[in-house]
Amino acid sequence: MFQRLFIEFAIVLVSSFILTAILSHFIIPILRKKHIGQSIRAEGPSWHQGKAGTPTMGGICFIIAMIVVGAVMAIVCVKRDGEDMLPFAMAMLLALLNGIIGLFDDYCKLLKKQNEGLKAHQKFFLQCLTAAAYVYVMKLLDYVDTSVHIPFTNIEVELGIIYYVFAMLTIVGMVNSVNLTDGLDGLASSITFVVAAFFSIVAFTLLNTSLAIFGGLIVGAMVGFLLFNRHPAKVFMGDTGSLFLGGAVTGAAFMINEPLIIFIAGGVYLFEVISVMLQVWSFKTRSKRIFLMTPVHHHLERRGWSENKIVIVFSLITAALCVVAYFGI
Repeated sequence: MFQRLFIEFAIVLVSSFILTAILSHFIIPILRKKHIGQSIRAEGPSWHQGKAGTPTMGGICFIIAMIVVGAVMAIVCVKRDGEDMLPFAMAMLLALLNGIIGLFDDYCKLLKKQNEGLKAHQKFFLQCLTAAAYVYVMKLLDYVDTSVHIPFTNIEVELGIIYYVFAMLTIVGMVNSVNLTDGLDGLASSITFVVAAFFSIVAFTLLNTSLAIFGGLIVGAMVGFLLFNRHPAKVFMGDTGSLFLGGAVTGAAFMINEPLIIFIAGGVYLFEVISVMLQVWSFKTRSKRIFLMTPVHHHLERRGWSENKIVIVFSLITAALCVVAYFGI
């Protein structure tokens, strides 16, 4: 079983990597020709103004690759062994629907010619609707229950109806955390690569085919995309890609009914959004800023850190957190 799982994992990883790289090679020039470029916020880092016009919405490259490769492998598994691939399909659907919300957001930014797409309440409503639908169907199919495992213990806490609110907030919160993390060349891609590698290792431990294939898809796609997204980036993933990835990593946690584990493995995502919340709270209540700029990766830039240094350090921290998370399952 382990050997077959490893072979399937390797096939989807390599296939996802190659297809993402090929699609990026052909799609990036099209994005550039169509003037689908990034607008830089006026209140954002002044040193990022040189990135204005860099092709965005590049997330469609790895989204297409993951859907194509994932669909083929899922069909093979179902026809060969009657493997239950519904958890995989649901996680992919969660990611895709969030990616579509991001696509609309990116499109609105292009129409307005500024870094402001959908209104915050519009995006939040669509994300909540997507999360609610995902949780409802997963519960309907009996892939999740209303109890939550506390990491590092054998304790299961029964939440009852509160579970649905918790699950929705977890999904929406993590999706937006990944979105905020996507502020430097290769940052979100690199961190997500590490988190996906963690879920892949968990999949081998649990001999979970759905999770192994899903993890392999993300790992391969991130490596393929980093060929073009690493500093200096030739393309940005846009909200299309970051919201998709947020849905993907959170869906992976729900696939094994361990939603709390994403807060540990994805601790860097979480800290990025917490830094923004702390900054807003401090400024509104004390008229003082805690950070030079938020999210926290911009604070480090202001302190003189290079983009590559931030990406490497954040990825290493994520790897350490993933080791901790592994022992918490």
